[in-house]
Amino acid sequence: MSLLINNPAPNFSLPSTGGKTFNLEDRRGKTTILYFFPKDFTPGCTAEACSFRDEIEAFRNLNVDVFGISKDSLETHLSFKDKYRLPFELLSDVDGTVAKQYDAFIPILGVVKRVSYLIDEELILRYRYSNLFNAAGHIQNLLGQVIS
Repeated sequence: MSLLINNPAPNFSLPSTGGKTFNLEDRRGKTTILYFFPKDFTPGCTAEACSFRDEIEAFRNLNVDVFGISKDSLETHLSFKDKYRLPFELLSDVDGTVAKQYDAFIPILGVVKRVSYLIDEELILRYRYSNLFNAAGHIQNLLGQVIS
């Protein structure tokens, strides 16, 4: 399945480090960034998470909430969030179902791609940025889209 910009974002529910189940439908009326990443505690994923952390006020000032998604367990996410003081929730997609819905899964390797989505208040996909090796590029590209 290929996701198209300006089409509805697929709805899903996942466990969150906030202690509740995250449901995309509950985000209606709010702008959301979903960023998919391969694995907690790896160099690139740590850099990306810390970059989102460091720019979180810029996103908040634009009324945008950030959520990270990987196949890591909720327990691993909680450790990762705590160690790097991440001020946003991480969602646990252990079986990769949501990553597959969002074209963020590499089946041959069984890993999640580094891909980010901007979803508007009506739950419409407005922007997609995919770059496995440029973690910082995700933050700058998403900020640029939100501002424009």
